[in-house]
Amino acid sequence: MAAGGPRAAADLAGDRISGCGAPQPQSHNRDAFHRGLAETGYAEGRNVVVEYRFAEGQYDRLPSLATELVGRQVAVLVAGSIAGAVLAARAATTTIPIVFVSGADPIKAGFVQSLNRPVGNVTGASFFTFALESKRLEMLHKLLPTAAPVAVLVNPNFSEIRQQREDMESAARALGMDLIILEAGTERDINAAFRALVERRANALLVASDPFLFSRRNQLIALASYHALPTVYNDRVYVEAGDLMSYGTSPREAYRQAGVYVGQILKGAKPGDLPVLQPTRFELVINLKTAVALGLDVPSTLLALADEVIE
Repeated sequence: MAAGGPRAAADLAGDRISGCGAPQPQSHNRDAFHRGLAETGYAEGRNVVVEYRFAEGQYDRLPSLATELVGRQVAVLVAGSIAGAVLAARAATTTIPIVFVSGADPIKAGFVQSLNRPVGNVTGASFFTFALESKRLEMLHKLLPTAAPVAVLVNPNFSEIRQQREDMESAARALGMDLIILEAGTERDINAAFRALVERRANALLVASDPFLFSRRNQLIALASYHALPTVYNDRVYVEAGDLMSYGTSPREAYRQAGVYVGQILKGAKPGDLPVLQPTRFELVINLKTAVALGLDVPSTLLALADEVIE
């Protein structure tokens, strides 16, 4: 999801919220954001106006989107999904409050200098999913300790790709895994990447955390199923839709928390006084039905670690 912003409708009264982000918002993230707003007494169309702007995977559009929204003199700017959206918002204004929702490390990404006292006009909620690639690789290794090679699908246009690759390559060396890193920044690239991993006889797949790849999850799930490829993801949504395994935090909870922060800021709170929120729950979800269909015997040790097993 990207963010919330003012809907340019003169007949709607109330504070205006604006935002920019990468792909179209997923409905569950958008709904979670509005639940957070509701917890502080705000409802779209009643006492707050919300407008969305999305770069649709074209990350170079983020600065112009942020500048456009700042020009609307909105009450709050919400930046979501990727570091580029947050940095674009920061570059566009030093006075309008910014609430971010991101999977990046807020300090390493340059959003804030301190999590407890962010100072300035920026705060938000992080779900730290981009820092968990090595842990997902570890979970895949527990499931398939002899699988070689293992393919990793990344988006070359994603701002976190360098760190993702370094983390996964380091984890693979420690686990003694042979990685094939494939890149896909378009729908066509995804199809080509699957052809490549089949040609190179990959025995499993990790799909890296990335808003664009998440937006193509139906395509990814269909291809993984067609090629009978054990696959691990960052979000349980994939597993609920029928794929094998996920490990990560909850973006939905981060968006809800962002909605609460926006409401508090509209009531007078200063972003610099609101600590950056961090995830408190990390969950492993396994679809046992899919494992059986793939002919996999999930180790009891891995099942014991799972927060949820879908049967």
